[in-house]
Amino acid sequence: MSTKILVVDDSPLVRKMVGKTIQLSHLENPDVYEAGNGREALDILDSDHMDLVISDIHMPQMGGEELIAAIRKSTKYADLPVMILSSEGSEAMVKKLKAQGIKLFVQKPFTPESLRDAIESFDFLV
Repeated sequence: MSTKILVVDDSPLVRKMVGKTIQLSHLENPDVYEAGNGREALDILDSDHMDLVISDIHMPQMGGEELIAAIRKSTKYADLPVMILSSEGSEAMVKKLKAQGIKLFVQKPFTPESLRDAIESFDFLV
């Protein structure tokens, strides 16, 4: 059985870097899906089950905060784990995200090792 991870970032380069890091992690059969913003992410979530969402905060059309709010309101995927990968690291933002149930925040720029370790900290994935 594969692990399905949705990477949401408006930068195609970041999405590719995250996807490559996931492929090199210790996850068995990871399947990486990509979305350029929160709206695209919700479309993917509506059509397929995901095990984890890794999302940026600042994106056009629908940002990470709005995406998280939509995920938490949904009966279909309200409990879906979300990890934030963003250059936005203000104390106020981190506090706001924690209030929305975000337990893991990785700061950009990141190293492949720090991202891999963060992903693998979700015990149910490894």
